Amino acid sequence: MTKQLYLRLEMLLLFCGGPLLILAIRRPFILFATLWVGALIAFLTLRHQLPNPHQPRREIRAIFLRFAVFAPLLTVGAWWLWPAYFLELPRNKPGFWLLILLLYPLLSVWPQEMLYRAFLFRRYRLLLNTASARIMTSAAAFGFAHVIFLNWIAIVLTTAGGALFALDYERHRSLRLSCLEHSLYGCLIFTIGMGRFFYTGAAWHHG
Repeated sequence: MTKQLYLRLEMLLLFCGGPLLILAIRRPFILFATLWVGALIAFLTLRHQLPNPHQPRREIRAIFLRFAVFAPLLTVGAWWLWPAYFLELPRNKPGFWLLILLLYPLLSVWPQEMLYRAFLFRRYRLLLNTASARIMTSAAAFGFAHVIFLNWIAIVLTTAGGALFALDYERHRSLRLSCLEHSLYGCLIFTIGMGRFFYTGAAWHHG
């Protein structure tokens, strides 16, 4: 078996087979265990190869400027399309909402960015030898991973978000900046009432 064929099969197994296996089992523990075990293995495999670039202020400023543009659009969209759920957590469960804002970046964002940006870009560089290939593959894999939530909104949002995160990662190659950007949008989603599209309990109960 050639190395390219091996990498293709490995990528297919991890980024397509993994989400489908989680969806078949439908246990929250399996979801987080798989995510974290995969991310830790990826980190240990590549810990000496991962870039550790300087994070210039212009990159951080660009992230917040983009967020200043997209956040109001997402907020207005959530209010317009799902007014009954708008600001649902801050209004009804402020303690739980604050807990999500605290734990989401730590427990969910880092392993996702480790796998779908840092690992995917580095491990499969032989296959994805152009910037567009890396960005599109990362976005597609990230969007497909959210098939576990059994709704098209989660898939569309995360494919778009994955494209944005991958586009920026291609430029700065900073896992920290990717985690920062991902955290901003993820916390916003849970704040404005769209977190229900990323909740396995509701999806798996009715799925």
